[in-house]
Amino acid sequence: MINRRQVMAFRVQAQQLARARGSLSDTAVLDIGVQDTGPDGGGWALAVRGVDAAVTSEDDLVLLWTVRGAPHLYRRADVAAVAAAVAPWSDADAGKRIYDAAKPLKAAGIGNLAALDTVAAQLRAIVTEPMVKGDVSGRLNSVLPEPYLRFCRPCNATHIFEMPFRLAAVRAGLELRRGTSPPVLRRIPGFGAPDGAGDRFDLVRAYLRLLGPATPGHVAAYLDAPVREVRAHWPADTVEVTVDGERRWILAADEQALGSSGAAATRLLGPFDLFLQARDRAMLVPDAARAKELWPVLGRPGAVLVDGELVGTWRPRTSGARMTVTVQPWQELPESRRRGVVEQVERLAAYRAATLVGVDFLD
Repeated sequence: MINRRQVMAFRVQAQQLARARGSLSDTAVLDIGVQDTGPDGGGWALAVRGVDAAVTSEDDLVLLWTVRGAPHLYRRADVAAVAAAVAPWSDADAGKRIYDAAKPLKAAGIGNLAALDTVAAQLRAIVTEPMVKGDVSGRLNSVLPEPYLRFCRPCNATHIFEMPFRLAAVRAGLELRRGTSPPVLRRIPGFGAPDGAGDRFDLVRAYLRLLGPATPGHVAAYLDAPVREVRAHWPADTVEVTVDGERRWILAADEQALGSSGAAATRLLGPFDLFLQARDRAMLVPDAARAKELWPVLGRPGAVLVDGELVGTWRPRTSGARMTVTVQPWQELPESRRRGVVEQVERLAAYRAATLVGVDFLD
């Protein structure tokens, strides 16, 4: 029987949240992708895992629209394997991942994978130099037929469906230029046809390795894929474990690590940090009210992680180069823990090149 605290400790260790220093090559979360959403996105997620910001340039990292259509960072050297790993497994899988775009395609007799290939071919032909997303979308609207397009009421205009656009970009060999808003797309230098992902970048294995123990349902929810597809691609080298009475699975090679204790560490996790992306939210935050506070519909805060437990939320406020961080503890934090939080806030301010004005604890 495995308990919740052991699961949390396992994930802290697997995601290297307790280490002081690391490199891009040995940073495990880059195998599954590091979501780069918001100012405290991918770069900060790497920083809290000990990666020096000086080595996270575009020469070393590539930003792609991948899982759930969100922007994720990967090692540039791994881009071909990543492209293979994030591709839908089947037409049904592709249909689930592109959401409402699948309905008009089906009505027109167009397969979902074929549609992604069509959009990718057009993207490859259009983006011969860096282009802003809106300009690319406008060009696509003029060359794609009606089943690929939808009327957007807020814009009072017709656009390509968003998810086929995003998921086809990797198939077209396109990356996003980091730090651009609106996004700028450009060709990935030297991109060729993917020849396979291998075990390291297989998304099911990566989820189990970094967010296990888990069920096929957890992995499917993370990928926006059908559960039956995840089951069909379930690794043979998994073992069943019981977590607080529930059947789950983990890679056999990681079973022994489930019994280890977590290392002491205090971290400020960004709102979309991988640790918070696990699809068993009740495991991370058993209290429903606290979970609602951490994962609101809009405007997520960051989370305070102390010794393997989520103990509160944090939000930054900026005015020019000045920054204040508000911390909402969920329990009484002793002075030593507060000092650890303040040290991490100072680290965040240095990462942002901001002047820290203060840290407000809302007790």
